[in-house]
Amino acid sequence: MAYTFDCIVIGGGAAGMLAAAKCAHRGLSVLVIERNSAFGKKLRITGKGRCNVTNNCTPDELFDNIINGKKFLMSAIYKFTPQDTMDLFEKLGVPLKTERGNRVFPVSDSAPDIVNALKKYMAQGGVRVMKDRVVSIAQSSGQVSGVVTESGRKIGADAVIIATGGKSYPVTGSTGDGYKLSEKLGHTVTEIKPSLVPINVTEKWIKSLQGLSLKNVTLTVFDGNEKVFSEMGEMLFTHFGVSGPLVLSASCHMDGLPDKKYKMSVDLKPALDEKKLDLRILRDFEKNANKDFINSLSELLPSKAIPVIVQLSGIDPRIKINQVTREQRKKLCGIMKNLEFTADSMRPVSEAIITAGGIKTSEINPSTMESKLVRGLYFAGEVMDVHAYTGGFNLQIAFSTANLAGENIKKR
Repeated sequence: MAYTFDCIVIGGGAAGMLAAAKCAHRGLSVLVIERNSAFGKKLRITGKGRCNVTNNCTPDELFDNIINGKKFLMSAIYKFTPQDTMDLFEKLGVPLKTERGNRVFPVSDSAPDIVNALKKYMAQGGVRVMKDRVVSIAQSSGQVSGVVTESGRKIGADAVIIATGGKSYPVTGSTGDGYKLSEKLGHTVTEIKPSLVPINVTEKWIKSLQGLSLKNVTLTVFDGNEKVFSEMGEMLFTHFGVSGPLVLSASCHMDGLPDKKYKMSVDLKPALDEKKLDLRILRDFEKNANKDFINSLSELLPSKAIPVIVQLSGIDPRIKINQVTREQRKKLCGIMKNLEFTADSMRPVSEAIITAGGIKTSEINPSTMESKLVRGLYFAGEVMDVHAYTGGFNLQIAFSTANLAGENIKKR
């Protein structure tokens, strides 16, 4: 196999593009092989097409939001922080803004602007690109020597970076190719599971809330009597159950589904304790004393939620407000503070934001992202067994690990 490139990057996503550019700007000859016709296909749909590119936080705050791989990622993150990511994109001509939760987006709210900036960065360094699919990585005496593609090409290289992503959103090309390539070279792949994923719910009344989006509510998850998650934010009811930022974060704490059943509880009025909420309900009832019960809740609840709350309260929807008893009012208050339902199972990995599991990190040098098993083999991004909460943290991990891999590959 004839020598052709200093480095071949497998995968043209966020991690692959940045790793390739970093190598090229250091004077290495670089080829990126991407199976899709377009680069950054998953990146284009992140943040609902707006691209939550990173989180405007300190490295220590970033570590607080990493679920798996915190110690392994220390070198990568300290060497390429969220501020470094923001500085890079600003220099590449993409103005950024910081929103709620310190989430960072392009001012244009356009994910393609981030993709195009990375493509520009690669082009500035002279990176070459190829549409193909790598089916194997060649090695000789424990040293990478190149790749073989689906079309039959044999391309030599002294180093290969696997940046193929996980198995979430397979329509974007994340079908687990990196796991297979790594296993062929002796690497261990830990169990692949969905993470940051919507949840199926047991209760049938959930379907009647389909499309209802709630803001500034508190979602709490219980494993038996133990509280495993509680946070205020946004969530969404769907035809199968629940989704949205709160639910995606909560899913990371719900190991064992579907065998284990978790109770989920929504506090619709977290700013009010039960006593204050009861006083608020009383005020509304006084204004609507002669109305039917079901027609008295429009100032307290979203219209779509009212029939469900009324049903769960057990109060006759046509009873006059002035006939509602103190006990009935107390039950109504309790439901609004604790709208409870049961997690049945997670949605499939194809619907997950990211993949939990991947290349075992103990087999990778955390200071360089190079394989401990095969010289010249590097990893970047979601293909490794590392992941974090939603909010730009996972993309930052991709950029930090890509930078570290790109900075450590040398001309041999």
